[in-house]
Amino acid sequence: MVDAFGREINYLRISITDRCNLRCRYCMPETGVKNLGHSTILKLEEFARLVKVGTQVGIRKVRLTGGEPLVRKNINKLIADIAELNEIDDIALTTNGVLYADMAEDLKRAGLNRINFSLDTMNRSKFEYISRRDNLDLVKKAIFKALELDMHPVKINTVLIKGFNDDEIMDFVALSREYPLHIRFIEFMPIGDLLFWDKDKMMTSQQIKEVIETEYQLTPNKNVRGNGPARYYKVVGGKGTVGFISPMSNHFCSECNRLRMTADGKLRGCLYAKQEIDLKAALAEGANDEELKELFLQAIDKKPARHHFDDGWGEENRRKMFQIGG
Repeated sequence: MVDAFGREINYLRISITDRCNLRCRYCMPETGVKNLGHSTILKLEEFARLVKVGTQVGIRKVRLTGGEPLVRKNINKLIADIAELNEIDDIALTTNGVLYADMAEDLKRAGLNRINFSLDTMNRSKFEYISRRDNLDLVKKAIFKALELDMHPVKINTVLIKGFNDDEIMDFVALSREYPLHIRFIEFMPIGDLLFWDKDKMMTSQQIKEVIETEYQLTPNKNVRGNGPARYYKVVGGKGTVGFISPMSNHFCSECNRLRMTADGKLRGCLYAKQEIDLKAALAEGANDEELKELFLQAIDKKPARHHFDDGWGEENRRKMFQIGG
C-alpha cells in the first residue's frame, strides 16, 4: 500500500508488551509501570492474526519490540506463527539482550531472522546507572551468541547522550572494526517528557560523525540489511559498519515505511502522532478479517507527513516509548 504522501507501507513494528526487566532513565520510571494485565494486552494469537491481515495491505516485514519483548511468555510460538505466513520475508526483534543468550537457539529455530540489541554503554558503572540494573555481562554474552548463530546483520542501537556516553564513541567504533557488528548511533529524543530528557544532552548525527572522522575514514555503505532509517558507513579496514539515526536533526519521515502496533492493540502511523486505530476493540466486537483490513487502511491513510519531535512530546500525548515500541 502507498499512503497519501507516496510512501510504500510494508513494515509493522509490534510492541508485544510494555513490561521490561530494565529501568532505563530516558525510557521508564524507576518503579516500572503498572501491569496492563492479560485482559488489556492482546493475546499472541491475536497478534498473529493481525499480522496475517496486515499482509493483505502489503505488510512484508515485522519487528517485535516492547518494553522488552523477551519477557513475554511463549514468544517463540508467535514468531513461528508469523514465519508460516508466506508473505512475510523478514522477522526481526529488538531487545536489551538480558534474556537473549539462553533463548537464542529457540528463537532462531522458531523463525527469527535478525536481532538488534539496545546498548548505550560498555562501562559497567554507567550501564548500572542508566539502566538501574547490573546486567552488562549478560548483554555482552547475548551479542556474541547472536554472532555465533549467524544472526546477521547483528545491530547495536546506542542512544548518544552528551556528558554520559559521548566519551565512548570511539569504543563503539572499535567494536565495529573488530567484529561484524553494525553500530547505530541514535540521537537522544524527548520520548514521553521524562525528567531525564534535556535538549542540551543531545548530540546530532553530524556531530558524532565528525568525532569519528578525527581518527577514521568513513565511506558510505548501503549493503546492510534492514528496514529502518539508518545511514551506514564502513570504517576502512573494519568488519562491521557505523550507522546514524537522526530523528531530531534531519528527520527521515519522507522515507518512512512503517506502522506501529501497541501491546493493547492500537495501530499508529507514527511514533510521535497521537492518532490511534483501536484494533483490540474491533476484535472484541467480532470483526472479521475484511473489517480489520479496513482499519489497517485507515491507519495508512491517516499516517502524517512527518513527526514534530522538535516541539517536544507534549503532555497530551500520554503514551511513552515503552508503550509504543522502540
